[in-house]
Amino acid sequence: MITTILSFLFALGVLITFHELGHYWAARRCGVKVLRFSVGFGKPLWRRVDKNGTEWAVAGIPLGGYVKMLDEPEPGTDPTAPKVDFSSQPVRNRFFIVAAGPIANFILAAFLYAGLSWVGSEEPAPILAAPTANSAAQMAGIQAGDRIISIEGQAVTSWRDARWQMLDQSVSGGRVELTVDRFDRKIPITLMLPASGAEPDTDALAIAGMGLDTGLPQIGQVKSGSAAAAAGLQTGDIVQSIGSLQKPSVRQMIELVQLSAGQALPLTVNRAGALLNLSVVPQATPNNEGQNVGLIGVALGSDVPMVTVQHDPLDSLWQGSVRTFETAWFSLKMLGKMVTGAVSWKNISGPVTIADYAGQTARVGLASYIAFIALVSVSIGVLNLLPIPMLDGGHLMFYVIEMVRGKPAPAKWLEVGQRAGAFVLAGLMTLAIFNDLTRLLS
Repeated sequence: MITTILSFLFALGVLITFHELGHYWAARRCGVKVLRFSVGFGKPLWRRVDKNGTEWAVAGIPLGGYVKMLDEPEPGTDPTAPKVDFSSQPVRNRFFIVAAGPIANFILAAFLYAGLSWVGSEEPAPILAAPTANSAAQMAGIQAGDRIISIEGQAVTSWRDARWQMLDQSVSGGRVELTVDRFDRKIPITLMLPASGAEPDTDALAIAGMGLDTGLPQIGQVKSGSAAAAAGLQTGDIVQSIGSLQKPSVRQMIELVQLSAGQALPLTVNRAGALLNLSVVPQATPNNEGQNVGLIGVALGSDVPMVTVQHDPLDSLWQGSVRTFETAWFSLKMLGKMVTGAVSWKNISGPVTIADYAGQTARVGLASYIAFIALVSVSIGVLNLLPIPMLDGGHLMFYVIEMVRGKPAPAKWLEVGQRAGAFVLAGLMTLAIFNDLTRLLS
């Protein structure tokens, strides 16, 4: 719980700070006087005034932040002096200042994705397991061991890459062109996907009946005095066969062992390149329900083929920018499909779900946590650009109207827009919290 809370607050602080820095930087570039830059709300815990008269503060409630600018000319200001208040700025400056916040979130996400790409990571290779029965993958002719080379002409380097490229197609369904490597031959595959409606927690590839080839079971720690130790199994052994199973998965091996208490199971393992024939007798052990199941006393892993995904600095910047754009564009398309009813509104998440993912990714590792922050940064940028009054996008919408009309929108329009925006935001927040609670209770 502590990890979840701290991870969430840290991510929130970073994202809001960058968002407000965007507004601050643009305001300073346009000559607008900034009165306060606050990270957090409430009574300041720390404050300092710089040479430009801006008060920098850190407040006690770390659930937001703000930049306070001089909105109107100060009383007694010389009319001939440079305009340093926000309202006196030409519309192009006001547009730039407001848009700079969401843009800062996109820039942050691009650099975070670029950093991950530059450092590199070990990821599972896009090698497919046998497709599930009667699935789109089986009907398309996909076979176990096929390695995905490209999807819709876009090169695929890892399993994560394949999942990302299939995500959009899995929502709407339709025809998807893949190329797989099968015994060093490039095989074109046409996959006809049913529309998933993007229900929460669905797997884009699993919908098509495609799964990662998890590799052969690999022996981890061997418990002293166990059946595995008596059989001569050692850490690092890769199981080639057990009982009647040839090239079993980890799940298949566990199920067979549990059903074979007291029965000798022949198995073949690969130990440092040499094949060894052994025999193991699972020990009968009561489970939580009082039933005897077979156990051999080992920790099992998977011999999953891995690939190193890494790019040089310039290519990493390009990859990070492309990933940010694709994520933002996908988010907009998902929002559009929610409006039309093609996608479930259950996908909208609130602070509870976001905090939960923050904690989960932080526990997985730094790279996962950074990727999470980048994703949320894109989401904040997209959300703030929506043409809803009270959000940055709502202000930008009225500035566009002002540019077209040649004068500001009528005060009545602004008043009605503010009320409508407050209603829409309240509804979205209620829906997000409802979805959060539903996930928790289910």
